[in-house]
Amino acid sequence: MALLTGKNILVTGVLTDASIAFHIARLAQEEGATVVLSSFGRARRITERIAARLPHQAAVIELDVTNDEDLAALPDRVREFVPTLHGLVHSIGFAPESALGGNFLNTQWPDVATAIQVSAFSLKSLTMAARPLFDGGASVVGLDFDASVAWPQYDWMGVAKAALESTSRYLARDLGPEQVRVNLVAAGPIKTIAAKSIPGFEKFEPIWNDRAALGWDFGDPVPAAQATIVFLSDWLPKTTGEILHVDGGVHAIGG
Repeated sequence: MALLTGKNILVTGVLTDASIAFHIARLAQEEGATVVLSSFGRARRITERIAARLPHQAAVIELDVTNDEDLAALPDRVREFVPTLHGLVHSIGFAPESALGGNFLNTQWPDVATAIQVSAFSLKSLTMAARPLFDGGASVVGLDFDASVAWPQYDWMGVAKAALESTSRYLARDLGPEQVRVNLVAAGPIKTIAAKSIPGFEKFEPIWNDRAALGWDFGDPVPAAQATIVFLSDWLPKTTGEILHVDGGVHAIGG
């Protein structure tokens, strides 16, 4: 039996077939899951085109995680395709340009608030919106970037990721009695659309080239996707509030 046979999974954040989210959706289908994607606005057409590149065409629902009406409508929109959810993937992050690229000391609160709402608070918003679809438990998995240190150029997105990590722990605490597991996969840097939006992203390359004990391929999103699939499966039934690093070992290696 495949790892996700019979499971229904909602995956957010699929915009290109180079993204971690796309490969999570692909592997989930290959492991037996029924996958639903979400997108919103003009980006939805892009997601629908990319969905055609999956092994099986996936439905795409409208969802802006900063829109209360979309969040309230999530259960009904999902039920058009599947009756319940067994897994939820949070692959959402955004910070305005002023919040990145070495501008930490000058960024104004409205842009910081946007970064935190979209990149961290949305984990809580999305999970609570999907909660009515969790029938006897579920696995919520978010994509992270290690927030234990200050990275070059990452600035307020790093703060937002620290908030994401803390949010995951509180959700794990409060939803654990409902058998809802909440975990994060902290991936190393991958050359995705999100990465291209970070000024000076190339400064990550020498860090990983020097310190990744297992080596690192900036063009390979599959290892992080594979780790997510394990979290979505039944193989870690008593693991919650965890951050699994898929970064070649950089988090454990000193400078």
